Amino acid sequence: MKLFKNINFGKLKEGLSKTRDNLVNKISETISGKAKVDEETLEELEEVLITSDIGSQIAEEIIEKARALFKKESDRSVDNFKKIIKEELEAVLSQAKTNGEIDLSQKPYVIVIIGVNGSGKTTSVGKLAYNFKRSGLKVKIGSADTFRAAANDQLEIWANKAGVDIISTNTKEPSAVAFDTIKAAQKDGTDIVIIDTAGRLHTQKNLMDELNKIHRVINNLLPYAPNEILMVLDGTAGQNAVRQVEEFEKYTKPTGIIITKLDGTAKGGVIFRIISEKKIPVKYIGVGEGIEDLQDFSPKEFIEAMFGN
Repeated sequence: MKLFKNINFGKLKEGLSKTRDNLVNKISETISGKAKVDEETLEELEEVLITSDIGSQIAEEIIEKARALFKKESDRSVDNFKKIIKEELEAVLSQAKTNGEIDLSQKPYVIVIIGVNGSGKTTSVGKLAYNFKRSGLKVKIGSADTFRAAANDQLEIWANKAGVDIISTNTKEPSAVAFDTIKAAQKDGTDIVIIDTAGRLHTQKNLMDELNKIHRVINNLLPYAPNEILMVLDGTAGQNAVRQVEEFEKYTKPTGIIITKLDGTAKGGVIFRIISEKKIPVKYIGVGEGIEDLQDFSPKEFIEAMFGN
């Protein structure tokens, strides 16, 4: 089933303004006033790319590609160089793109949400539920973050905003909440189940082990599930976001990424490094605090918005 696409280009362009200032505008400043791009300019531009959080490997690859192209053609103009950078960055993002479809031949379709505290996990659950509801799907949220006292109250607020059901219990056992949510979804024909989990660090082995238990409980009820494990990353974390993915991969295998708070950071360039190094698709990005501000990720739209077109 192809889902409703939530892409607001104006909001996306506005939300990426700080990242654009840190990357695209600095590129323009570096080559401004120059008739053509020379070797010295390329070295300056490589430094700009590295310091914009996209990572040294991607920066080096882009500059080497520019060098190779400039050897083959006579057009060493500033406009042509910007075109090369734009095309190369879009190619990086397209390495792990998704078609935006989900298979509802077996219901419920189960999504488990993971990530560290403060990444925007709880709000992302509510916004994601809202997007699914707008696609005409019946959605149920499982409040399995039993580690943090206020988590359930916050999630209830977002569930009410989204207009979807939420399952929570007095138990301190996250897997029990997942069990109850799945059983309730089976009973009333729910299409999508979203299981929120406790924010955790890799040093909290007991919480990490709980992820495996939640997975086992879901899989025992539904052998095909969970269908997705989405990891929420705070865009303001920059390069630390990549390390978070690496640590979580020791315990579970994220199938997709949600990057939040891109409207509040100049470090949005890290999205390139996450996709290039981890080969995990970025499925949604947060560009504001409103319930409609969790947008579907489109490599082409992202690049066009970042370059200010």
